[in-house]
Amino acid sequence: MGRRFPCSIGRGGILPARAKREGDGATPTGVHRFVGMLYRPDRLSQTQLPDWALPFGPSDLWSDDPRDPDYNLMVRAPHGWSHERLTRPDPMYDLILLTDWNWPQAEPGRGSAIFVHTWRRPRHATAGCVGFSRADLLWIANRIRHESRLIIRA
Repeated sequence: MGRRFPCSIGRGGILPARAKREGDGATPTGVHRFVGMLYRPDRLSQTQLPDWALPFGPSDLWSDDPRDPDYNLMVRAPHGWSHERLTRPDPMYDLILLTDWNWPQAEPGRGSAIFVHTWRRPRHATAGCVGFSRADLLWIANRIRHESRLIIRA
């Protein structure tokens, strides 16, 4: 739609997709599809988002353990593998746009999810995801179409 937004990227910088590895903190180059949208219903209203956004709660986690059969998928607590809790005390994951990075058939070790989420603050690095201000993220979320893409260039 012709707009550009300031964003935060991974602390490991931007790496070619073929070099991306679990835990490197890098944001992979490429053209990434949006495959889902999750939100915290205790912090955002469904009316602020597209109809296809799905709520998540305290039992929802994201597997980041390459040994886990559910690696790079949303799982439920209790979960015996390494994972990330989606309900954080900060607002960073109040709204999550899911990309197709290493999904749906995750290759162990290539890196778990690249989310698009709210940044901590401008230019503060992420763990490999892409962060935007809350206002910009809501603007983007409400304009995503089937053909929308996240484009990351080196």
